[in-house]
Amino acid sequence: MKQTLSWYLIKKYLRFDKTQPFIAVSTVLAFLGVSVGLMVLIVTMAIMNGMIKEFERKLSVMNYPITILPFDGSGIIKDDLENIESKFPNLKFSPYIYSQVVLKRGQKFEGGIIFGVNFEDEIAVNSIVADALKDTSPLKEFDILAGRGIKDALVLDKGDKMTVVFTQGDPSGFTLIPKMKRFTFQEEFSSGLINYDKAYMFTPISGLAKILGYEDGIYDGVHVYSLEPIKDIELIRDLLPPNLRAIGWWQQNGNFFSAFELEKRALFIVLMLITLVASLNIISSLLMTIMNRRQEIALLLSLGAKANEIKKTFFGLGMTIGCSGIIFGILLGAIILFALGTFDIVTLPADVYGSSKLPLDLSFADFGLIVVGALVIVALSSWYPAKKATEVDILNTLRNE
Repeated sequence: MKQTLSWYLIKKYLRFDKTQPFIAVSTVLAFLGVSVGLMVLIVTMAIMNGMIKEFERKLSVMNYPITILPFDGSGIIKDDLENIESKFPNLKFSPYIYSQVVLKRGQKFEGGIIFGVNFEDEIAVNSIVADALKDTSPLKEFDILAGRGIKDALVLDKGDKMTVVFTQGDPSGFTLIPKMKRFTFQEEFSSGLINYDKAYMFTPISGLAKILGYEDGIYDGVHVYSLEPIKDIELIRDLLPPNLRAIGWWQQNGNFFSAFELEKRALFIVLMLITLVASLNIISSLLMTIMNRRQEIALLLSLGAKANEIKKTFFGLGMTIGCSGIIFGILLGAIILFALGTFDIVTLPADVYGSSKLPLDLSFADFGLIVVGALVIVALSSWYPAKKATEVDILNTLRNE
């Protein structure tokens, strides 16, 4: 009986009342406010998550999931590498040597880092390099695969020569003469991250080892590809000799992602305030309904209706308005995400954001937090007016109205 009375009153109060149009307008504004607030929050969180995942993917490729480095700069010997490879057959390894260099072509100069790698191994751990070399013949000694930023800065075409000046020098009398070597530009890669595209270059390890004077089987480091790097890095550390250490790509970019997470939390709080502001319309709508229905509420209470029934009625009325807004907001958010993901409505500058397409990824955790947060705000907004509805003075209301 209690539930029947409450639902009857809720349906009645939701109908449009010609004598009190402002109540209906306030109700519609509350409904739309909650819907728009939830829609904006869903879309924003999807974009933020998408951007974070996109940067994670690109940075994990260019920084590699795991990198093994020597503590003392003595290098990694081939025997240590083979021992690690035998213990982890499920992982992929790419040893490398490297040097900071200055590139010269004509009157143009650019700084960068050149890596000497075995391209068969490097392709297995670096999808950017694999994509750049998929339609070309293997690089020869003193051929270079360079980032698009370097290619554009030096105006290079395939087969062009450039002089590479190394930071190491050859002694000559009382001075050191920098080592220089002519390399041939063959292919370009594009990671979508301009800092890497303007600095990184790859060449066969055999040619670079000759220039730098490295002995065969000595490496500056080893790049490791793993599907579960956070788990595998601990296993690798347990088996490394004392002079070697393993670091993960997330450790090299910790501050970057900490800033991203802080921005995401701040945006969540700010945008949740939109729903909070919209909930004020629920409060005002319910209070206006209560003021307009005071005589009716007093009459119901005098006829035996319990205060709890009245409270349930107006709490249910507020929750109906708010939950309808939440459902409609979720539908709006889903439609907008579908449109953004299917059509090129928004195009980003790839050199700034790392991707020309707007990345979208709404996690279940974020979606659940958004819905729960909105439900809590709507419930609190409905509770106060429902409580005030039970405080109607029955005698004064019936006598005066």
